[in-house]
Amino acid sequence: MANGTVKWFNATKGFGFISSEDGQDLFAHFSAIQTDGFKTLDEGQKVEFDVEEGQRGLQAVNITKA
Repeated sequence: MANGTVKWFNATKGFGFISSEDGQDLFAHFSAIQTDGFKTLDEGQKVEFDVEEGQRGLQAVNITKA
């Protein structure tokens, strides 16, 4: 599992980006957030996630709050 910080997340559109500890920006979709209820992330929030190759590059999956 990797660690990072939420760069920005648009709850209306359901996606945003996470900056990993190694400096990469990863796409984050609301469906990858592992929580009950409304799935959103806050700017600056610390998160843990797995990295997968998506259709448009690297993306964060299995996102949980750190």
